Amino acid sequence: MPSYRGIAAAAFAAMAISSAAKTAAAEESGSFTALASLVTDYTMIEHPGGTIVGGSSAGTNTILESSGGPFAAGEHSHVTCVVYGKRSDAGLALEAPCTSTVAAGDKFYLMSKRRAGGVEAGAGGAGSLELLGGTGKFAGVIGACTYETAYLAEGRVVTMSDCKWQRSAGRR
Repeated sequence: MPSYRGIAAAAFAAMAISSAAKTAAAEESGSFTALASLVTDYTMIEHPGGTIVGGSSAGTNTILESSGGPFAAGEHSHVTCVVYGKRSDAGLALEAPCTSTVAAGDKFYLMSKRRAGGVEAGAGGAGSLELLGGTGKFAGVIGACTYETAYLAEGRVVTMSDCKWQRSAGRR
């Protein structure tokens, strides 16, 4: 004669395993490392309280390493950013909303923020990127990155970023 406690325990375990599998399938997450090479077109003006910078940067982004998901190792994208900021006695306050488009046409959106360094040749610094979702395979992808950027001669910029992303099934 079967034990009702044994049957109940087996049923409970089966429900727990099923629930864990559904949660794992509903959540996606991962990480990637990327290298961007951009050309800038900035205008800087002196203004009361500091120097204002505005303009654009555009170039390529390459995923160097990836744990999987929508960010595939070796994939390239075209990046376009609008850059604006101010350098004052309080320091640098720089922001750049960016759109990155892969060959298939899917886009992902980023917001770059930096509070250290500069934007002239020989300068650069550490900052953060926020992943804001996108289209196609990037729909619902959010996350955060740290980055280090270096400004080179002739308006060229190189940025290395390390990112963590996530997407829940409800965000697709």
